[in-house]
Amino acid sequence: MAVESRWMPCQLKIEQNICSCDYDGIILVSGSAPGFDEPEPFKTVLYCASQIDSALGVIGAVLPINLPAKRLIYSPTGPLNMDYHDVRSFSEAATRGVKRALKAGVRCPLLVLLPDVRFENVELVTLLGALEGLYVPLEVREICPDRCYKACQLAVWSPICSKKLQGIVKLASALESGRYVARDIGGADPERMAPPRVEEYIAELFCGSNVSVQVISDQDTLLREYPLFACVNRAASVIPRHAGRIIFLTYEPSNPACVLETVMLVGKGVTYDTGGADVKFDGCMAGMSRDKCGAAACAGFMQVVNLLQPPTVKVVAALCVVRNSIGENSYVADEIVTAKSGVRVRVGNTDAEGRFAMADALCHIKEMALCSVNPHIFTVATLTGHAVLAAGKGYSIAMDNAVARLVSNAEKLQASGETMGDPFEISRLRREDFQAHEGRAEGDDVLQAANRPSSKLERGHQSPGAFLIMTSGLDKHGIASEKPLKFTHLDVAASAGDLPRQPTGAPIVALAKKFLFNFLEEELRDACTLPKSPEK
Repeated sequence: MAVESRWMPCQLKIEQNICSCDYDGIILVSGSAPGFDEPEPFKTVLYCASQIDSALGVIGAVLPINLPAKRLIYSPTGPLNMDYHDVRSFSEAATRGVKRALKAGVRCPLLVLLPDVRFENVELVTLLGALEGLYVPLEVREICPDRCYKACQLAVWSPICSKKLQGIVKLASALESGRYVARDIGGADPERMAPPRVEEYIAELFCGSNVSVQVISDQDTLLREYPLFACVNRAASVIPRHAGRIIFLTYEPSNPACVLETVMLVGKGVTYDTGGADVKFDGCMAGMSRDKCGAAACAGFMQVVNLLQPPTVKVVAALCVVRNSIGENSYVADEIVTAKSGVRVRVGNTDAEGRFAMADALCHIKEMALCSVNPHIFTVATLTGHAVLAAGKGYSIAMDNAVARLVSNAEKLQASGETMGDPFEISRLRREDFQAHEGRAEGDDVLQAANRPSSKLERGHQSPGAFLIMTSGLDKHGIASEKPLKFTHLDVAASAGDLPRQPTGAPIVALAKKFLFNFLEEELRDACTLPKSPEK
């Protein structure tokens, strides 16, 4: 698996010789006290430094070392309380270490990956943290070609099994390429990643790849087949450079008969959210270019799939890319629109555009799921401010329907995220969430939203999941139905990353761990298991 350099912050290389002259700085991330259990010569250097600097194990340092690289950038996690700390401490320390190395003038870094028995995937998570520190935003790369890369390459040395290290580097390359794509799409400004330009980026990314691309941009087709999406798109549709589109991405293994599971994603890709006719005010519009991070994460996940090529998993993603503009053609509250599923929906708040933009695509995906192998449907969206209040910054929220809850999907996704530093909280859909969206007036089937922000509502992040189930027709495929379908709503408003930080790419890593790692982990276990001695 080779990843093109334009879809990575830099090339990754495995280095076997710590004494190589190819590097001008060595970055070491550790979760232990300095000089405690690092391999030599690092142990002696850190032990001596700790004797004259009691803060070394907390803030780190740039130290001289008797190796050709000359500089050791020591980036500790600090003390870890195992009751509450998790593997994110290593990712964060790696990012800090890379940034410190760059400030010191390092351009050819060598990263030392040390195992830690307390955390299952510590080497992989550490490497991902280092790569995160090397990301250059899309606009910077395009405006200043000489600033495309912060480092010439990132080399990796580790005392662990060489086959395991190769597997870690392969996984890190795929995962970081996916996060790179998500950061590009999610982080770019509203014009650079307006809907047509998202399509251009996606087409270039997957040209000649294992992922097929289908784009629906004809306004008449959208109005007929995706009427709720067309409502949100209405004001922007009259401006060609802002006109919305739904982008379908499909990966199918080379042998379709081997498919054991179908992952189906619907991503919210609101390239800019003004609130529409219910305009955002009091400074709340700033940062709304990040409202496309759900679709960006879906595109990034498809890039991971494209690179890893899982032999038993089929993946489909629908990116609902639209701008919620204000204008004489805006949709407004009180409109009644018949959804693709046939449900009559009354608009309650044009600033609840994300659920509207996704519902028809979700209905389409639902129909595809009925003839798919072991399907599991997800919506991924920066949907509610309430999610930020409920979970706090850095945490995605997973909400299963009753069918998905039977197989503990949210708990499994949470467990996957926990081992990879991509954490989830779990919320449960309740009867009140569905009651909140029941039609109020005669002739209404569903109410789209209350006319207040989610942050001021009870159960403000749960009820949109109920709306999506009711409006897409998934409520006809519950536990007692003839064809039950698993569905999980992921609200990533708190984890996607707000300005001025770069987007995180959440929940790409957690989804990849849950659905894509199995065959690779089996290969690694086989490669790193010593053969048994022959019986005498």
